Amino acid sequence: MTSLGYEVAKPFAPEVYDLLARDPVNGKAYRIQVKTLRVRTDRDNALVVYARKSNGQPYTQDDCDYIIGVNGNRAFMFECEGLTEYWSTEQTAKKRWIELGASA
Repeated sequence: MTSLGYEVAKPFAPEVYDLLARDPVNGKAYRIQVKTLRVRTDRDNALVVYARKSNGQPYTQDDCDYIIGVNGNRAFMFECEGLTEYWSTEQTAKKRWIELGASA
């Protein structure tokens, strides 16, 4: 994200979200939850991010604005919609999700 010009901060106190990032264009701060991105080889290499809190409930827009799914050097960012799972293919991820890349 910093390679895209965002300022990124990690909260000192425990929060539901993991990071706070300020958009360099509009100056607005966004709450971001970071989760693992899995490649489901049993489902034609579908990309999936499981977005549940420790109590099993999904992250909602009250918890965070965006979710970032990370797998090795790849990271995708997308809006939090209150789902427990976010699925995509490589093709649709390029259209629906923002790929942050290795230098993010």
